[in-house]
Amino acid sequence: MASTGAGPSGPVPRSMSGRQRTMGRAPTRAFTMRLDGFSGEDGVEIVEESELVPSSLAPIVPILRAANEIEEENPRVAYLCRFTAFEKAHTMDPNSSGRGVRQFKTYLLHRLEKDEQETKRRLATTDAREIQRFYEHYCKKYLEDDHERRKPEEMARYYQIASVLYDVLKTVTPGKHHAEYDKYAKGVEKEKASFSQYNILPLNISVPRQPIMEIPEIKAAVRLLRHMDGLPMPRIEVPQSSDGKTVPDEMDRPMVHDLLDWLWQTFGFQKGNVENQKEHLILLLANIDMRQRGNAHQSESHVHMIRNSTVIDLMDKIFQNYNSWCRYLHLESNIRIPRDASTQQPELLYIGLYLLIWGEASNVRFMPECLCYIFHHMARDLHDIISDRREGLFDPPFQQEGSDDAFLQLVIQPIYSVMQKMFAQQHDHAIRRRRASKTNFVEVRTFLHLFRSFDRMWAFFILSFQAMVIIAWSPSGSLSSIFEADVFRNVSTIFITAAFLNFLQAMLEIILNWKAWKSLECSQRIRCLLKFVVAIAWLIILPITYSSSIQNPTGLVKFFSSWIRNVQSESIYNFAVALYMLPNILSALFFIFLPIRGILERSNSRIIRFLLWWTQPKLYVARGMYEDICSLLKYTTFWILLLICKLAFSFYVEIFPLVEPTRIIMSLERPPYEWHEFFPNLQHNLGVVTTIWAPIVMVYFMDTQIWYAIFSTICGGVNGAFSRLGEEDKTPPFDKFADIWNAFINSLREEDLLSDREKNLLIVPSSGGETSVFQWPPFLLASKIPIALDMAKSVKKKDEELMKRIKQDPYTEYAVIECYETLLDILYSIIVEQGDKKVVDRIRESIKDSMERKSLVKEFRLDELPQLSAKFDKLLTLLKDYDENDPVKKNTQIANLLQDIMEIITQDIMKNGQGILKDEGQKQLFANLNLDSLKHVAWREKCIRLQLLLTTKESAIYVPTNLEARRRITFFANSLFMKMPRAPPVRSMMSFSVLTPYFKEEVLFSPDDLHKKNEDDEFRNFLERIGFRPRDEEQLKERMEDICHWASYRGQTLTRTVRGMMYYRRALEIQCFQDTKDPAKFGRDRSIESYQELQSDSEMAQAIADIKFTYVVSCQVYGMQKTSKDQKDKSSYLNILNLMITNPSLRVAYIDEVEAPTGNGTTEKTYYSVLVKGGEKYDEEIYRIKLPGKPTDIGEGKPENQNHAIIFTRGEALQAIDMNQDNYIEEAFKMRNVLAEFESRKYGKRKPTILGLREHIFTGSVSSLAWFMSNQETSFVTIGQRVLANPLKVRFHYGHPDIFDRLFHITRGGISKASKTINLSEDIFSGFNSTMRGGNVTHHEYMQVGKGRDVGMNQISSFEAKVANGNGEQTLSRDIYRLGRRFDFYRMLSFYFTTVGFYFSSMVTVLTVYVFLYGRLYLVMSGLEKSILMDPRNQQNVKALENALASQSIFQLGLLLVLPMIMEVGLEKGFRTALGEFVIMQLQLASVFFTFQLGTKTHYYGRTILHGGAKYIPTGRGFVVYHAKFAENYRMYSRSHFVKGLELLILLVVYLVYGSSYRSSNLYLFVTCSIWFLVASWLFAPFIFNPSCFEWQKTVDDWTDWRKWMGNRGGIGMSVEQSWEAWWISEQDHLRKTSIRALLLEIIISLRFLIYQYGIVYHLNIAVARHNRSIMVYAVSWVVMLLVLVVLKMVSIGRQKFGTDLQLMFRILKGLLFLGFVSVMAVLFVVLNLTISDVFASVLGFLPTGWCILLIGQACSPLLRRTMLWDSIMELGRSYENIMGLILFLPIGFLSWFPFVSEFQTRLLFNQAFSRGLQISRILAGQKDIGEFE
Repeated sequence: MASTGAGPSGPVPRSMSGRQRTMGRAPTRAFTMRLDGFSGEDGVEIVEESELVPSSLAPIVPILRAANEIEEENPRVAYLCRFTAFEKAHTMDPNSSGRGVRQFKTYLLHRLEKDEQETKRRLATTDAREIQRFYEHYCKKYLEDDHERRKPEEMARYYQIASVLYDVLKTVTPGKHHAEYDKYAKGVEKEKASFSQYNILPLNISVPRQPIMEIPEIKAAVRLLRHMDGLPMPRIEVPQSSDGKTVPDEMDRPMVHDLLDWLWQTFGFQKGNVENQKEHLILLLANIDMRQRGNAHQSESHVHMIRNSTVIDLMDKIFQNYNSWCRYLHLESNIRIPRDASTQQPELLYIGLYLLIWGEASNVRFMPECLCYIFHHMARDLHDIISDRREGLFDPPFQQEGSDDAFLQLVIQPIYSVMQKMFAQQHDHAIRRRRASKTNFVEVRTFLHLFRSFDRMWAFFILSFQAMVIIAWSPSGSLSSIFEADVFRNVSTIFITAAFLNFLQAMLEIILNWKAWKSLECSQRIRCLLKFVVAIAWLIILPITYSSSIQNPTGLVKFFSSWIRNVQSESIYNFAVALYMLPNILSALFFIFLPIRGILERSNSRIIRFLLWWTQPKLYVARGMYEDICSLLKYTTFWILLLICKLAFSFYVEIFPLVEPTRIIMSLERPPYEWHEFFPNLQHNLGVVTTIWAPIVMVYFMDTQIWYAIFSTICGGVNGAFSRLGEEDKTPPFDKFADIWNAFINSLREEDLLSDREKNLLIVPSSGGETSVFQWPPFLLASKIPIALDMAKSVKKKDEELMKRIKQDPYTEYAVIECYETLLDILYSIIVEQGDKKVVDRIRESIKDSMERKSLVKEFRLDELPQLSAKFDKLLTLLKDYDENDPVKKNTQIANLLQDIMEIITQDIMKNGQGILKDEGQKQLFANLNLDSLKHVAWREKCIRLQLLLTTKESAIYVPTNLEARRRITFFANSLFMKMPRAPPVRSMMSFSVLTPYFKEEVLFSPDDLHKKNEDDEFRNFLERIGFRPRDEEQLKERMEDICHWASYRGQTLTRTVRGMMYYRRALEIQCFQDTKDPAKFGRDRSIESYQELQSDSEMAQAIADIKFTYVVSCQVYGMQKTSKDQKDKSSYLNILNLMITNPSLRVAYIDEVEAPTGNGTTEKTYYSVLVKGGEKYDEEIYRIKLPGKPTDIGEGKPENQNHAIIFTRGEALQAIDMNQDNYIEEAFKMRNVLAEFESRKYGKRKPTILGLREHIFTGSVSSLAWFMSNQETSFVTIGQRVLANPLKVRFHYGHPDIFDRLFHITRGGISKASKTINLSEDIFSGFNSTMRGGNVTHHEYMQVGKGRDVGMNQISSFEAKVANGNGEQTLSRDIYRLGRRFDFYRMLSFYFTTVGFYFSSMVTVLTVYVFLYGRLYLVMSGLEKSILMDPRNQQNVKALENALASQSIFQLGLLLVLPMIMEVGLEKGFRTALGEFVIMQLQLASVFFTFQLGTKTHYYGRTILHGGAKYIPTGRGFVVYHAKFAENYRMYSRSHFVKGLELLILLVVYLVYGSSYRSSNLYLFVTCSIWFLVASWLFAPFIFNPSCFEWQKTVDDWTDWRKWMGNRGGIGMSVEQSWEAWWISEQDHLRKTSIRALLLEIIISLRFLIYQYGIVYHLNIAVARHNRSIMVYAVSWVVMLLVLVVLKMVSIGRQKFGTDLQLMFRILKGLLFLGFVSVMAVLFVVLNLTISDVFASVLGFLPTGWCILLIGQACSPLLRRTMLWDSIMELGRSYENIMGLILFLPIGFLSWFPFVSEFQTRLLFNQAFSRGLQISRILAGQKDIGEFE
């Protein structure tokens, strides 16, 4: 090589020769780097170096891949390729500053050293000649020979390698001119462009033609885009050569082939974006044109043209929002189409421009009106360019030197930077005060948002409560008393209350929006101020006028009559009320005439907008959200009936019974207090009255949720029952349905839900039309032949009797005829000799003649037929198992059997058949047989089917045995009778995409993940399918790859999801083939031509499926996983790559992070959206689009993951699918029907924009918890969403698998919202957005999609916490505010109680318990309970309180959540089954589970609203149910459940000890028991549902782990799992980031714990004996409390000072303190008569006080951290945590002594799993015992 003067010289490349001494190593070092640095570590499969390249060196990947491809053919040239790659990498990053670059270059250097020594030249003596000859050889071999026979994918790879080889040639021989190679290389480059990677449409490939490009609509759309006549062309900068002269080659010029290329050069879009949207637009045009034309086919001679209506339809959909935006702003649209335009060129340019803007907008896509603004101005530029055609060339408006992303840098990047800056300001608490003001709305953390958003609802309930109290307080107490003058006058005070509520609303509008005040328009400020002033005015006017009208009372009857007689005599208050109510009266009129109101609100007229200025804020969205009259009447009736029941119940059960005891209490004299009363002169015992009424008021505001649960259950049940009655008008041809049915059954077999025998019983034969009767699936004909044989044996006289009995069951007749005809067909097909055929002919003729003469019974011995059936069974077995390797033996056996059969027929069965065989003489019968037909699959299927018919004796009612298979078959059959649109042909269906966001979840289970033995039927079916029977574990490992896939298809893995979604494609291919080919005709025609036609139709069906269906998985971190050294990440990458290779139609989109050096020596990160597909070995990049920055910097992860990938989806509909979902092929067949809903006429003008689908929770059988969760989710996604959609019309998007109108949503912000924190529940916001923008969300139950849920207690709780956090953030959002304000009253009620209202009601339920118990504590401690409520006059009325509180306990137990479950299970399985499941759920402690989750919802919802801190919680879904350690459970539930449970426990204990009332009341005992039940659930549910929690060894380990965790000190690097201190500090994160207002509220709420000490010290014997009620008693108790804290502080200081070095001093200190404590206690016992009960009571009183001090210290942590008190606070917290942990652990430790407790718990938790044969003991033990499978 040295002689050439170029290329590698020695073992080190020239560019790194200076580093040879420092970097050079022996060849063995290369293997070390390979294993340690890049592949193979920790058991990861070794990956080729091309897949390890850092993202900043991506251009060298093709070079390394080429080296791997030619490694075997010429190792030396492969070495030269790697050398070139190294040179290029060093040129790109000479300082190795990019991430991972240094390690990769080092590895590649060592590989080059090794290859330099080991590779030899084969074609020449120098490397230069070697590469030249190999290049020439390679081009001739692969690019010239058999060029047209190769696939486009192969040619693309060959051209890529040839291009790389030319680059290598130039690198190895620098400075040399190779004219003969240069010219050839340019031809290669030109052809290479024609074979570039494509997504769906191979637009650049001309030879061979692809079937998809032969579709007429595709060809027409391509021609339409390439029609560029008359367009002026942009001036394109031509690259300059090194000498400054222009390069004359056309290849170096950007080519403009079509309209989107023209837009690319005009506006500076990225090339990847242009290619992506080009295909997108072509597919949209083709698919819409297909739908408009129907299934009509045009002749080949006719040139297909895209209709003008197609382009107009697409324009209307894409620009509907833009045109509406222009009208709203009174702007003239810049879409200007010349009237004399002869082509569709202008329309396509505008559509293409919008799609290109959208495709490159990144995060800006979430702001659709911002896109409208950008498009508006760019469309004006476009119009100016195309309208000025005087010059042939023009200067592009968007240009940036040296950049191909001018639009991104000049337009999108500045907007992104502003968004990023605003986000940083909002989340940087150091500059919070200087951040920019909000616009229109501010998300202030307060519960007042609930009143602000739903003020009409609260006003209604408050005014109704006031009116009912007034009526109940009247002398008669009946509703008719409202007609009395005094009562009516008092009721009319509700208008004063209404004025006050209106004032509160106006004040909140100003206060909560104060931070947005500067950004509000002047008219909006004036509106807010005027509303506030008017509210104050009414608040003054109404009370004044009311006070003046007291002297002129009037009843209701007089009120109306006097208005007619003499208006002037009326009081001024009545005039004021009438005037005040005038706006509400007008609103009611508009509610009646709803279309008028909708038109007015949607109007853009300045006059109408001015008139509506007072009632409707100026907003573009949420205008005129009104349903049609029919829908309005339905949900209005629903709520009127509900409110009547609710108010009647509240009046007669809650309010009226409390009036009399309240009167008595208020009339009593002031009772003596047993403590120091701060308000001793409080009149009418208002403290007692407040205590009694407070929980009742809370129940009143909460129980509407109970009534909603009841009414929605009834309504959903009725709706569901009727929805299953609809049938199609016409039944589809069964031969076509047979193909669908068979695909369904085959899919069940592939999924191992069926055995081979069950599959054969269920399948419909493919050889249709060969018998005179229809061939039903064998399971319908099972046991019919044996039954017919028994009939034949029993009939001895007449043929008519036999025929009558056979025809009684039509399936028996079908079976008999089919068996007879099939047997004849088999015999004739294998018999060759004419003499043999004559024997069969004579037998057949004899049977036929006997039947015609009706003498079959007389001439045949039918009782001998079972003997014949047994022989045929043996014959069919031989034919089935025919072995071609031993034909002689088989032929002999078959011939002998045939002879036996003929003898039995002629001699035993036929009475006159002996002569049939004698006529053949001595000739050997059946000596020559034709068994060639046995090679055909269809013929073997015929034999299998016939054998099943002959031998199946048992009934097939239990086929299949697998429960999941039975469920799917049942639902599929039932769904066919539901109302659904008729399915159009595949060509005419709406095209759609499926998008699945993926982060780091499981892709495929590895062998290490498979720990459990599984002996269920599905695993046996799997082993049968693969034909494998392992004898031991080692043999089983040989098929571990298959087993991993089998297990992954049963877990919540991406592999399962991909398989399910790809069923769509398979279903479309089958249906498209049915549309183009007559199955019956094909079944009769088996010629070669028919098979060729079948092949052509199959290819066209695949092509149609490609343009109708696209599946994109958005693997956000795929690029990171690709280069990661982590074993899990690398495994995920390889599994995703394998999914792409296995499923060629699958596409993966990911965000590629490229860290590359800049000119100033630093590195810069650049982000790209990349789309890849699977090749033969690697992923192949299709599109790469640069992003303005990292998307997740300003948005939530999941919605940003969806948003970056949505540009790669196609079609008019988009289904959002989660990673934990599944699909079924039988459901995929119904996709055409579902998509037809978008165009259904039954919705009128408001076409659906989101189609909701039913979900099946497939994880319900893992454990009892999973079963509870499955039932809860199933009821929500069925009966719950059914009611939301109809009649309530408030269904939104609750996650996947909803189907979106894609064009509607991509022009209105996408399918989710992504703002950090506030859009935590990103899914539902897309439903809000769709509704506010005029969309219609529907729900359809005839199609279902599988979904997995969490199966463990901690995972379920994490999920519930995430949803509660999301609802907390929703409460603060502007979406809730706008919908709550703009919906009509009844729809607003539906909206509230089905979204945030449910969580608020849950919180009120828990708060009611607190208010009730603290009220009882007040009564007991103050002594009021004894003196007032025990008064004999009150004994008859105490039950009123009990009745009212009983209703909330039902909700508290979580029983309401069970109602919808019972109804839905009853509808689908029968109410007896539903009742049985309900009883079983209760036995498995479902109430404990739901009560516990009530606490989860309450805690996280409330904390999120007050303090924020909500974040996405990964729940780690999977099938693994593991034992959670005690410390883990404590960390998770300490603040949400344990602390609250212990507080309630102390309240109950104090009330039990000091209270004395209601002891004889059973109903009140029920109320109290429900609270005890709640306490027990909150404290011990995590341990009851924790596997192996009561095993003694696990208990010991948990205690050891707990003590270690509690003892570990915090510090840098200590995680919350390692140290209590680190966890304790992390638990206060929300307090450090919250507002001062929230901290003050926390402190105020914490003061409730002081009431224990205050009350108990006055009940101590030491105080009672002296009758001392002075405040000094309480003051002395604080002295004691402070002394205790001082002692604890001394111990803490002593431990720090002396605990390590001076242990003796520390022990002396502790001894002195102990002696002092004993002395003080002795004095108290002897001198002050202290008792043991006083000691325990003091502990009960002082513990809450210490907790109060601790909470206040945590709230003030920013101040206390700087003082010495913080350590004391922390030690106090540690002490309390130790006490709580001990209280919780003691019952667990006690129960662990009894082994039966653990056994019972396991049975309780895994009852479902036991019934399915799972070995739970092995799950818990984590054993890998494979077991025996014999």
